[in-house]
Amino acid sequence: MATLSHDATLAIAADLNAAAAGVIARETACRLLRAGDEALPLLLEAAQRLRAQFKPGVVTYSRKVFIPLTNLCRDYCGYCTFRRDPGQPGAHTMTPDEVMQVVRAGERMGCTEALFSLGEKPELLFPEMRDTLRRLGHKSTLGYLEAICEKVLRESSLLPHPNPGLMSAEWIERLSRVAPSLGLMLETTSERLLQKGAAHDNAPDKEPAKRLRAIEEAGRQGVPFTTGILIGIGETIEERVDSLLAIRDLHQKYGHIQEVIIQNFRAKHGTPMARWQEPDRSDLLRTLAVARLLMPQMNLQAPPNLSDPHYPDLLDGGINDWGGVSPLTPDYINPEKPWPHIQELQQQTEAKGFQLRQRLPVYPEFVARAALHGGLLAERLGAAADPAGYVRRAA
Repeated sequence: MATLSHDATLAIAADLNAAAAGVIARETACRLLRAGDEALPLLLEAAQRLRAQFKPGVVTYSRKVFIPLTNLCRDYCGYCTFRRDPGQPGAHTMTPDEVMQVVRAGERMGCTEALFSLGEKPELLFPEMRDTLRRLGHKSTLGYLEAICEKVLRESSLLPHPNPGLMSAEWIERLSRVAPSLGLMLETTSERLLQKGAAHDNAPDKEPAKRLRAIEEAGRQGVPFTTGILIGIGETIEERVDSLLAIRDLHQKYGHIQEVIIQNFRAKHGTPMARWQEPDRSDLLRTLAVARLLMPQMNLQAPPNLSDPHYPDLLDGGINDWGGVSPLTPDYINPEKPWPHIQELQQQTEAKGFQLRQRLPVYPEFVARAALHGGLLAERLGAAADPAGYVRRAA
């Protein structure tokens, strides 16, 4: 490893001291992301100090089942193997019975979250999806999702967490009555990636302004919200920092973002980006650390399965959460990357000096906010959460 010069060490130390004091400018964040591997230990130490100050001792995870309600999608992202067109092998929309079969199996394994992932508004593009929805008694995919979330609430102990793509103000309000938290990945603020041949070419719902509007609307309504960025899909360092700042600024304004995911791109066979270079370990760790410096009091998550077998290193970057991990279902978005066994996750987390605690899909500090609608959702949250907001009966 190269050795930093005296002047370079002083410059990085000055940047990190400013960050520790709560003053980190866009230019500073960009500079730190560009710092070489020789500067990485200093950056990681700074991130770990902030985590110890604001998120000490505990790393959380949510024990979940992953429910791909439909994989039909009107967007064609350059890195995605989840989406299907009607008639393609594997194209499927789950029935209520299929959903509940997974939910009940998850209950028996101690799961508390039903994560719903689905394609973006497929009925707007595919008449086959409109026919499917009619048979199911609904006019829209979001309407079907709402009904399924309510069914899960009524008929199980699991709590839904929908990731349905773009939502209007009305749908955010409606879904927040049947789920304690919602999710929408910002991914990036880069408009460039909508250009022909880029990651979000032919993906109209990935327009950054639309996604930021949805995240802000959730803030106006006070809905606990998960979002994050996807790194390594063609964004510049400046665009990556701008994406983090956009998330931070919305949270500072509304206080509703319960979790920020830093997800690393993984190339997948059969996609336009199959030969795209993936972010390396150092790039991911730098991004995690800079995210912690920019957002010292927020919950930061990185998916362990996308960095296996080296996922324990992610803790060095300042994260305090592993996200959802399933003992039952695969990661349908990244099916080639299985989740670690939860016992192994606990052992690896404890080896780094942290306690692993099971949380609900809504973070402990957001449980009271999620229960404000009252009714069945509040009742289920009251039964599921202990006085500190963690899972009352951890598996």
